[in-house]
Amino acid sequence: MPEITNDLMDMIIADDSPSNVSDKIKDILFAKSAEKIDAVKPEIAGKAFGQETDSEAEVQDAVAANAAHISGEVAAEKASADQ
Repeated sequence: MPEITNDLMDMIIADDSPSNVSDKIKDILFAKSAEKIDAVKPEIAGKAFGQETDSEAEVQDAVAANAAHISGEVAAEKASADQ
């Protein structure tokens, strides 16, 4: 991305036409917004179609594991395995 901004600076310094500079700025903004959109697409798609994202699944697994410890299920399983 720095090369794009360097190109823009070169255009401004060279006193390129305002429409070309404007087009370059629009291209830079479009590229940056496209990167951000691509980064969040999987999470939004998962939420839209009812799928859990990785972080949600990890939280659910951690909650279930800790609930088993708190309720004593883990201790009961260990005791029955030892017998």
